[in-house]
Amino acid sequence: MELKEMNDSEKLKKAKKRVEELKGFYVHLTVYLAVNSFITIAKVVGNMSDGESLGESLWDFGTFAIWFFWGIGLVFHAVKVFSFNPFFSKGWEERQIQKYIEKDKNEAEKYTKYK
Repeated sequence: MELKEMNDSEKLKKAKKRVEELKGFYVHLTVYLAVNSFITIAKVVGNMSDGESLGESLWDFGTFAIWFFWGIGLVFHAVKVFSFNPFFSKGWEERQIQKYIEKDKNEAEKYTKYK
């Protein structure tokens, strides 16, 4: 009974951690959109007051540079939170875990045969 309760406790702790990670990502995404929108509007308005047309202001690399570079960080955050890893998938992890469990089991059996 205690083992089941411990399992449920561990599952609850893991679920809470997962929810906190998701919440952190969504806060990051919201801040990313809000701050970058403000900076872009300020940059475009500033460029237009310097005599540039709307098209010139919008297609200036400086206007979207922060979107691009901060976006790279946001993508890495999303990859971590949503567990997307094309190189080390869940299947790969499970195979590795099974391999090590089997190895430990074989080692334990080797020593129990001689007792």
